[in-house]
Amino acid sequence: MLNYKKISLISLITLLCIGVVFSVLFYVGGSEGTLEVAGDYLDIPRFSDLFLIWNYVLVSLVCLVTICVVIWEFFKTYQVDKKKAMSQLAIVVGFFALWGICWFLGSPAEMKIIGYEGSDNVGSMAQLSDACLYLTYILVAATLISMVWGIIYTKTRK
Repeated sequence: MLNYKKISLISLITLLCIGVVFSVLFYVGGSEGTLEVAGDYLDIPRFSDLFLIWNYVLVSLVCLVTICVVIWEFFKTYQVDKKKAMSQLAIVVGFFALWGICWFLGSPAEMKIIGYEGSDNVGSMAQLSDACLYLTYILVAATLISMVWGIIYTKTRK
């Protein structure tokens, strides 16, 4: 029998160590030159791409694990209580509906980024960036509102 807590701890420590190494490389790994922005010269970190790719990997891993856990919990709950499972499914469907709304709020227009000459700042990538920002704003606001509501609710119940 595997010890799942030990596997989880080892995974967490490994990911943390890799993240710390990549962060240190990004901040103290030197530069690939400078970029003139509004009369100032800014250093271009040597390990920018590595740092960004590591962040993409972590975000993808979080999304994958979250989806797997939601599916697992749905089927586990569905066997015991079908009504509760359907309410959990409604929350997931609501989240995807919110994601769709945020997607349509985003703009595919080109974002002017000083010093960037690639093609990832226009079209669907620009719209994806906007959607992620809108979704983040909404979820942070919802978190703050639920925290305040939770405090008020627990104080009035006593």
